[in-house]
Amino acid sequence: MTKDYLLVDGYNIIFAWKELKELADTSLEAARIKLADTLCNFQGFKKNEVILVFDGYKTKGNVGSVIHYNNIDIVYTKEAETADQFIEAVSQQMARDYQIRVATSDGLEQMIILARGATRISARELKREIKEAEREIKVLYESNSSKKRNLLMDNLPPEMAAIMEKMRLGG
Repeated sequence: MTKDYLLVDGYNIIFAWKELKELADTSLEAARIKLADTLCNFQGFKKNEVILVFDGYKTKGNVGSVIHYNNIDIVYTKEAETADQFIEAVSQQMARDYQIRVATSDGLEQMIILARGATRISARELKREIKEAEREIKVLYESNSSKKRNLLMDNLPPEMAAIMEKMRLGG
């Protein structure tokens, strides 16, 4: 079975989603954390590998970094390297061996990604997939929590249950 990867252009998604854009107007760091947490939940449900990529190219002397955050990886690109460039390189490198999807609403980036063998997903489509996963998680949670309690007596063979009941009643 082929491992699936989802590469996310972090700032592109932040500024495409209204609630994250509003949060970024106050605190860009808070918006990055909110997106990362959302992707962690999504990854936990979908079980694909998620790589969230942020531009670090404007930061003088930045050597870039990769942080393992809960169950996803967050990449901050190095000086003079954009998130688009990183995603293009990784997509080309990995598309031969893995199923790669890239989340970005950048039209030019989408064409380059497709040419490199990856598939693209827009910011709107990613949001829709995440909302659908959240609904499925809620349904699973509610169905599991509404089941009747799992009692020992419910899982014993009838003969043993009768013996235990007799002991409970003191007889």
